[in-house]
Amino acid sequence: MTTALLSVSDKTGIVDFARELHRRGIALLSTGGTAKLLAEAGLPVTEVAEVTGFPEMLDGRVKTLHPRIHGGLLARRDMPEHMAALSQHGIATIDLLVINLYPFAQATAKPGCTLEDAIENIDIGGPAMLRAAAKNWQDVGVVIEPADYAQVLAELDAGGLTRKTKFGLARKVYAHTAAYDGMITNYLSAIEAGAEDRPSAVPQRSEYPEVFNLQLLKTQDMRYGENPHQSAAFYREREPAPGTLSQWVQLQGKELSFNNIADADAAWECVKTFSAGSACVIVKHANPCGVAVGVNAFEAYAKALQTDPTSAFGGIIAFNQPLDGATAEAVAKQFVEVIIAPAITPQARAIFAAKQNVRLLEVPLSAQGNRLDVKRVGGGMLLQSTDARNVEVGTLKLVTRLQPTAQQMDDLMFAWKVAKFVKSNAIVFCGQGMTLGVGAGQMSRIDSARIASIKAGNAGLSLVGSAVASDAFFPFRDGLDVVVEAGARCVIQPGGSMRDAEVIAAADERGVAMVFTGTRHFRH
Repeated sequence: MTTALLSVSDKTGIVDFARELHRRGIALLSTGGTAKLLAEAGLPVTEVAEVTGFPEMLDGRVKTLHPRIHGGLLARRDMPEHMAALSQHGIATIDLLVINLYPFAQATAKPGCTLEDAIENIDIGGPAMLRAAAKNWQDVGVVIEPADYAQVLAELDAGGLTRKTKFGLARKVYAHTAAYDGMITNYLSAIEAGAEDRPSAVPQRSEYPEVFNLQLLKTQDMRYGENPHQSAAFYREREPAPGTLSQWVQLQGKELSFNNIADADAAWECVKTFSAGSACVIVKHANPCGVAVGVNAFEAYAKALQTDPTSAFGGIIAFNQPLDGATAEAVAKQFVEVIIAPAITPQARAIFAAKQNVRLLEVPLSAQGNRLDVKRVGGGMLLQSTDARNVEVGTLKLVTRLQPTAQQMDDLMFAWKVAKFVKSNAIVFCGQGMTLGVGAGQMSRIDSARIASIKAGNAGLSLVGSAVASDAFFPFRDGLDVVVEAGARCVIQPGGSMRDAEVIAAADERGVAMVFTGTRHFRH
């Protein structure tokens, strides 16, 4: 390796890397700001313009688009005719290319970004060189991430970049340029019609572009999917939102299964909504079967388990606070598949060390979540904004003569948070900061209410005086009658039925308080 070309927007570590290349006898070529930075650091650097014989022109749009650059990248060293052509035209080989592209994502994320700004942040020469070097991967090493600098230097010291490394770096390049072009396409196909006539204006952007590109990176293959006869793999977004499940760190346990990940996501998204105090969510088959808040993780877990200890067997348990030793001792007494928390203390880890099959996951806690939900259907996808709306007490509409007490209002708000994560039709009975009965996923809301009552009875929990949440409106009074007969004394529901007046009259007749949220939480 004799020559390296360096031209980076992300200058993290580039000076030190270039210095190490120079120390190994590798000549440095560079452009623009990168060349200036290396020269200021005292490194001998040749500007690309000296090689091409042409200055940078057109405001930097043209600087590397030249046979003396692309010939040096694309020439196959094992083909005499290629090397003869280089010799004939006085072109030197380029053996290492270090590039990252104009920051298009950062530019278009700025509130005042005009169409003209966006267009000027579309890199042309960079992708062309990257693709050229990656195509000729057997002869040219190509680096797009500062994280790879150390490995490159280590292999140079060991005799040169291996074929495995060069091919791996080339694969990264094509993924990177594909993502870059996809990002540009998403932007251009989302801006308003006529934006091209107002390039100096900030264009309006649709949340749903005409062409939608999403790049996912495979994290792991799985033994199987939902069922043993299905194959599966897990992919994460290139830049996942903070606090989402894909950022887990697994401390111990078996490899996560397809169903583990799906259920863990349901548990984690639910527990994150409880920002005050300690909360615990137990999920089985994508539905919360026990949710509670307490003064600490131990109390929250004990209360959550009470709701449905039968269903909790083999479930997923999530905490919004660090998992401590005392709570771990209690949890270890039951069969659990996955435990998730923002942190797991050394004492808790020591307790579960004897249960090596239990999967322990640490996930950074953040109130943020995915910007879009994606659902696959035959031959297409449904995209929607995430269900991030959380109602506040001040936005509720009291529709009955009886007003909820302060305690009932707390229970109603708790029940509403839980109902958001229960499959429709959802009916959730709650009281004193815990779920008492959960009815999920039935075709009839009445059946969901009856199932919730049965589960409460099976767990030995009384629904007398409870609060109940329904994820969507009661279409008839019969649903309200069922929950009242089960013991509910206050109800929270979206409202919006043609028969709201009938349901409200039934609540007044039965002597229960009812509030409307104006927000529905279907979950399919």
